[in-house]
Amino acid sequence: MAAGSVRAGRLRLFGIALLFALQPFPGSANEARCDHYDPERNVFWGDLHVHTGLSMDAYIFDTHLRPDDAYHFAAGGEVKLPPFGEDGKGTLPFRLERPLDFAAVTDHAHSFGGVQLCTNPASPAYATELCVRYRRPFRVSSVAEGTRDIVARINSLRSEENCGADGQRCRDAAAEVWQETQRAAAKWNQGAPSCGFSTFVAYEHTATPDLTKIHRNVIFGTDQVPPLPISYYDEPSAPGLWRELDRQCVDGLEGCEVLAIPHNPNLSNGQMFVIEYPEGSSEQEQAALAAQRARMEPVVEVMQIKGESECRSGMWKVLGTDEDCDFEKFRDLHRVEDCKDGKSWGALGGKGCRSRLDFARYALIEGMREEARIGVNPYRFGMVASTDIHTGTPGATDEWALETVSAQPPTVGSNLGGLAAVWAEENTRASLFDALERREVYGTSGPRMRVRFFGGWDYPEDLCGSSELVARSYAEGVPMGSDLPPRGTADKAPSFVVSALRDPGTASHPGGLLQRVQIVKGWSDPDGTFHQQVVDVAGHRDNGATVDPASCEPSGPGDAQLCAVWRDPSFDPAQRAVYYARVFENPSCRFAGHLCRAAAPDARPAACEDDRIPKVIQERAWTSPIWYTP
Repeated sequence: MAAGSVRAGRLRLFGIALLFALQPFPGSANEARCDHYDPERNVFWGDLHVHTGLSMDAYIFDTHLRPDDAYHFAAGGEVKLPPFGEDGKGTLPFRLERPLDFAAVTDHAHSFGGVQLCTNPASPAYATELCVRYRRPFRVSSVAEGTRDIVARINSLRSEENCGADGQRCRDAAAEVWQETQRAAAKWNQGAPSCGFSTFVAYEHTATPDLTKIHRNVIFGTDQVPPLPISYYDEPSAPGLWRELDRQCVDGLEGCEVLAIPHNPNLSNGQMFVIEYPEGSSEQEQAALAAQRARMEPVVEVMQIKGESECRSGMWKVLGTDEDCDFEKFRDLHRVEDCKDGKSWGALGGKGCRSRLDFARYALIEGMREEARIGVNPYRFGMVASTDIHTGTPGATDEWALETVSAQPPTVGSNLGGLAAVWAEENTRASLFDALERREVYGTSGPRMRVRFFGGWDYPEDLCGSSELVARSYAEGVPMGSDLPPRGTADKAPSFVVSALRDPGTASHPGGLLQRVQIVKGWSDPDGTFHQQVVDVAGHRDNGATVDPASCEPSGPGDAQLCAVWRDPSFDPAQRAVYYARVFENPSCRFAGHLCRAAAPDARPAACEDDRIPKVIQERAWTSPIWYTP
C-alpha cells in the first residue's frame, strides 16, 4: 500500500488492518434560549465517536486532520483527504451534504503523548528510531505481518526511549493534546441564540486486552474536565474508570458532568456486559456498583463501522425468531462458537467465542434479571449509533458519498457506521447532555428518519391522527428511555405510540421511503432463558419495494410517514419486560454498490464480484427502550 495513494483514503480504515488496531455551559434557567427552542423537543443529529490524527491507529493510515478540522467538517466545512500533495496536505476535497448538529472527537487517550511526540517535528523524540518507524508508510503482505507491525508501532509510543525513564515527557505531551482537544471543542461550540452546532469535550477509554474490544467513549457535559483523561493505562477496568470519573469529575470538580458510552460490544467476547462483582461483596455492595454503572453509562452504541450490535439469530438460550437480526454482522465473516454463559478473548483478530451479551437486546434482558436479584438494573441504557470513523470526518454515512473520495475497493465486513439522534429542547451542550442522561435518544444506520416512541396505559387507538400526538403522548405516558408509569387499572396492558417520518434527504439525493415499523419486546425466565418477540405494527415487509444494483434506482411503493398505537396482547403484569421500536427503509444501494456502479466496467475491482460484500442495504433506526417493572 503506497504512501499518499488514494488507498490512504477513507475506506482503508474499514479494512482488515483495523481489526487489529488496538466553555461553561451549565444550562441554567437564566441563560438565553436558542431561537429554535421547543418544549416538545426537536431531534438533533450527531456523531459521538470520531478519531483524528491524534489517534495512534488513524495516523498510521495517513489521517493527519486534527480535532479542529473534524469539527470544521462536521459543521459543514470542506477538508482535504489523501493522497497527499507535495506540501504534505490532502488533495481530495470532501464535505458533508448536510452538516451535523453536534459532534464529539474521541481520540484514543492512552496514546496521546506518544503520538504527539512522534508526529511533532519540534519534539525531542521526533527523530528517535521508534518514532521514525511509527511514521513510516504502512506496507504489509499479510494480516499476520500487519498485526505485528501495528502492535509494534503502538507499543513504541510508550517506550522509555520516547517517554523518558519516568514517563514525564509523554505525560507533558498528553496534556498538550488534551488542551488542543478542549480548545477545538470550545471554538466550535455555538451558543444562544443561533445554537447552530454543539460540541463535547471527549476521549476514548481504549481497553483492548488480548485483542478483545471493551472500549468506551467518555463524554463531558461542560468545559470543566479533569487535567488529563483517565486512560486505559490509568484504570484498565470499567469500575476503575467509573470510580475515577466520579472522584476527579463529578465529586472533585465543580460543574463537571460526565458519562461513558460502551461501543460496539459485538467484538467484546462476552465481556462488555458480563456482570462481575468483587469477590465476597454483599448484595448491597453489588447494588451500589450496578447503580453506578447505570448512572455512568446511560446509552450504548448499537451501530458503527465495525458492525451492528443489536441482536443476533441463534444465540444460546434465546427463544423467538427475528429474521432482521443478521444486519451488518461483522464477525459472521468467521466461524464463531457461542460462549454460552462464558467469555473469551481475541475478537478483533477473529478469535474467541461470541456471547449473547455481545448484543444490546440481550444485555437489556440480562439487566432486568439482575434487577430481580438485587433491586437495581445495571443495564438500563438507551441506544445511539455513531461512526468510529478514523479519518477525522464525522457523520459521513451517506452511502453514495464515497464515489468522489476513494478508489479503494469495498472490503469484507466494512460499513459506514451510523448517527446519533437526540430529542432535546435546543441544540446546546446542556440540553443534549440532559437528553443522553435521560435516554431520549435513538440511533440509525446513517439516514435521518425522525422517530418518536412513547409508552403509557391509556393511549387512544386514533392518536396517530391527532395534531396533539406529541403533547398527549408526553402528558399521558413517557418517552423512549423511560420506565412506564405505575399501572392504574388492574386489567390494563401497556400501549405504545411509535411515529416515524422518512429522511427527506436533499434535492440531489432524496432520502428513502419507509417500509415498516416494528416493536421489539424482551423478557426472561428465572432459569436465564431469554425471550424476544417482534411485531410489525405499521407498513409491510413484502411491500414490493426493491432497488436495481446496476443503477441504484429504487422502485416500488413506500411511505413518507408511518404511525401506530399498539397494545401488548400478551402482557403479563407479573413479568418484567422491555420494549423498543425499530424502523426500516425500503432497500437501497449500499456504499459498495455505489462504488462498483461508479467504476468503469473494465476497471471494477474483484471485490465487486465478491458475494460476501453486500451491494444492497435496508437502512434502519433503533429507539431507546421503555421498561415495565411489576
